Amino acid sequence: MRTGIFKFPAKAKTRLYLVACAGAATATGVSFHAFNPNSPSLSYDSFLRSSIFPEKILTVSHGVIRSSRAIYTIACTVVDYKYSLYGLPIDSYEYLQKLSEVHSRSAKRIQNLCEANKGFYVKAGQFVVSLRQVPKEYSSTLSSLQDQTAPCDFKAIKKVLISNLGQDLSEIFLSLDEQPIAAASIAQVHRGTLKDQQEVAIKVQYPGLENQMKLDTSIMSFLSKCIEWFFPEYRFEWLVSEFVETISLELDFIQEAKNSERTAKNFKSNDMVWVPYIFWELTTRQVLTMEFCRGCKVDDVEFLKEMGINPIKVARALVEVYAEMIFIHGFVHGDPHPGNILVSPEGRYGFSLVLLDHGIYKQLDEGFRLDYCELWKALILLDSKKIQQLGECFGVGKYARYFPLIFTGRTIDSKSPLGRGMSSDEKRNLKQELRSLQMEDISSFMESLPPEFLIILRTDGLLRSILRKLGASQRVRLLAYAKCALYGLSLRSNPQSDFPVKAALSRLKTNISYLHLRLVLECLSSLLLLAPQS
Repeated sequence: MRTGIFKFPAKAKTRLYLVACAGAATATGVSFHAFNPNSPSLSYDSFLRSSIFPEKILTVSHGVIRSSRAIYTIACTVVDYKYSLYGLPIDSYEYLQKLSEVHSRSAKRIQNLCEANKGFYVKAGQFVVSLRQVPKEYSSTLSSLQDQTAPCDFKAIKKVLISNLGQDLSEIFLSLDEQPIAAASIAQVHRGTLKDQQEVAIKVQYPGLENQMKLDTSIMSFLSKCIEWFFPEYRFEWLVSEFVETISLELDFIQEAKNSERTAKNFKSNDMVWVPYIFWELTTRQVLTMEFCRGCKVDDVEFLKEMGINPIKVARALVEVYAEMIFIHGFVHGDPHPGNILVSPEGRYGFSLVLLDHGIYKQLDEGFRLDYCELWKALILLDSKKIQQLGECFGVGKYARYFPLIFTGRTIDSKSPLGRGMSSDEKRNLKQELRSLQMEDISSFMESLPPEFLIILRTDGLLRSILRKLGASQRVRLLAYAKCALYGLSLRSNPQSDFPVKAALSRLKTNISYLHLRLVLECLSSLLLLAPQS
């Protein structure tokens, strides 16, 4: 891992995305704007912040208004589902058509709610979008929330800085830009220069968020219980609990800084990875100061090609880094959207990856990590017996048969080559099988999964989206996962060997196992292609 500030060719400067530290990135990305201090959102914020009312009274009044909107929106949605689908046979075409229409209307209502309430509601909407398990009507509609990030007035930000850093800002910074370079639902980022000429990025949390979070998440929990009361098969408490845990982690910038340093340590021998340096003397729970970074978003294919960087190589490097996190380190960055991963055109291999926003991490239980490595070995070889056995370990029982579909795009009894999709017959049979599944099955499956699985599903979904944009095939991801899964299993017998020879033998054994696995896969693919079609 390297640190430092990169210099770019002059022609590339107009295409750079300047992203500061673990900054304002949210569940779906950082938004870049030419910020207008006279915009309505800013003047409204300024009015509220500068009003004569105490902040606690403002928080309560805001809470009442926001909660009323939320309750009204969910009530309308419940009524819409209840009466639009009333009397329709669940397995009928008319039911499926009506259900899609209600999904679309409801997603639009929730989008309007998030845009009106802002803050944690936008964050919640972004969190939902990152989950591949939600209906496509919701994910497509709520994806517009990526850009709902109006900045906070600098006067309020300055108060947070002074109260946290404990001194006049002119004593710390040679310069500090009042206009943020990025903003999101919980924080915004400003560029500054320290007295020693070091460029830094300062991530500042919006004031009053912790009190607001308690009220907003309580209302969300209450509404999920209301939905469950009307529709017992629609249980979303698992989703609310995961969101609350996630957002609580993001509000603690000290923990985020620790996560950043731990990741830097994990990749200290990897020249492909760069994690920005933390300035601890200027970091608190609400302010995070890091070295300023320059780079392009990882999915900016046009920029990568302009710089002579192969997008497929970037995709391979990216998935290998995250596979190492999951299968080997067991310490997973849970928010790998494009705004949190930059590509610098400097590095040993012609580029390097800059990892930002270390607020959302999950420490995997060692037993879970090993079982997950075993699962991927079984998925690659399509060992249905082992997959079902591991399903029992993960607590999902009969639903384990859908693991191959979720992770590799194949059914558990598929004959298709790995990474090449399903045959027409397999798709037809799967469609028939999925029709028999009810919302009760989906709720039961998601509730049964260990907590670690939820962040892995989310991380994997975001990675797959980036890989598609980079033009990489699914086999790039599958083979990277297979290799790291095998290496992760080898750590069970050789945890942290201090003997170089023993460690080298362990790596050799893993590489041989991986080559053997690839050989088996290629042979199976060739045989299937040569086999006569029925």
